[in-house]
Amino acid sequence: MKDNDTKRLSRLTAILTQLQTKRLSTATDLAEKFNVSVRTIYRDIRALEQAGIPIITEDGKGYTLMEGYKLPPVMFSEAQANALILAEQLVLKNKDTSFIRDYTEAIDKIKAVLRQSEKDKANLLADRTRFEQNINRERNSSNVSQLQFALTNFYLIKIDYTNEQGEKTSRKIEPFALVSTTENWLLIAWCRLRSAFRYFRLDRITKMEILPEKFEQHKMTLQEFFDKFH
Repeated sequence: MKDNDTKRLSRLTAILTQLQTKRLSTATDLAEKFNVSVRTIYRDIRALEQAGIPIITEDGKGYTLMEGYKLPPVMFSEAQANALILAEQLVLKNKDTSFIRDYTEAIDKIKAVLRQSEKDKANLLADRTRFEQNINRERNSSNVSQLQFALTNFYLIKIDYTNEQGEKTSRKIEPFALVSTTENWLLIAWCRLRSAFRYFRLDRITKMEILPEKFEQHKMTLQEFFDKFH
């Protein structure tokens, strides 16, 4: 998709959101808000109408949506919602405060359309994730999405793990949090083999299986874990 097409799609979505939240919106107001010409707004309104959006034009006043019309809620899979929460952690490292504010507001809107159970999982994941910019791209993992799912649904995981000394073990673990350092993704989990919390580097997990067995949620935040064990 070309950059101009992407910008227009983004603007059309934003105009539709604006029409949903305000009683009336004039072409001039919309043009100023989105930094385009009034003529461009006319074209955008026409495009939305052609897409089947019931926009009513009140002469001399502006545009409004037909009474009772609501956009269908956006449906996200759990994995998609989790990916957005992870992206939020990345954004929070940005030094532009306005960018952080805008993205955080967008995430809040996304959370608002999630079912309550998904909302609870999204909030839990946000609390249990810490991210530092990963500089060394060679060390990565393809397990993050699966681990997010197990973490928020409290599923036990079986892993084959190779430690720093090259020793291999098979363990059952209760995933607690995901932390990205400058080099690696780390999983903090309660290890049933050691009966203690342990850090596991994701690139050292050679095999992973999500088991049907569930575990009792660990009733503490990530910050409380750090305060207790560091």
